[in-house]
Amino acid sequence: MKTQKLLNALEEQIEALAEKIKPIAHCSFITLRFDQKLFHRKSHQLSECLFEIKQHFNQLKHAVITSRSEQVTFLTEKIIAQIGAITRESATQTLREQESQHSQKEKTIDLYERLVQHQDYERRLTAMINDREQQLDKQQSYVACQKLQQEIAALTGRLVRCRQALSGIERAIERYENQSIE
Repeated sequence: MKTQKLLNALEEQIEALAEKIKPIAHCSFITLRFDQKLFHRKSHQLSECLFEIKQHFNQLKHAVITSRSEQVTFLTEKIIAQIGAITRESATQTLREQESQHSQKEKTIDLYERLVQHQDYERRLTAMINDREQQLDKQQSYVACQKLQQEIAALTGRLVRCRQALSGIERAIERYENQSIE
């Protein structure tokens, strides 16, 4: 009779856990959250982990009926460890969401920093091209003129690539801001 009460208590814990994780049970996470020894499945959802716990619980009930004490002990410990792991994981969901939001803010700050940096590159490249063109106008030596023309061509190529990068950064910022609005 004592064993049946313990099974009932464990079943109630599993049901309470299922209710607790219901809002996030089917949300997929990118990386595996649990050790492979804890959950056999490579689960990316808490619902899959909960399903495994329920399977172990059914095995536990069968082991109790067939009086396999070693299997009962093993399954009980495993189920308790699994419940604890999922409970801890569900408790960290708000922290994970905050971490994700913080990461998004850092990404945006990084985009704006890159935008400023590339705008500075663009300004400096333009100034360097203007400087070389002024030197070219004053130059009388054929060899020096060729050298300056090569430098201007190289700087112009760098300026084109810089402006392409700038427009890419601006599009990324625009996409991020549009996502934030929605």
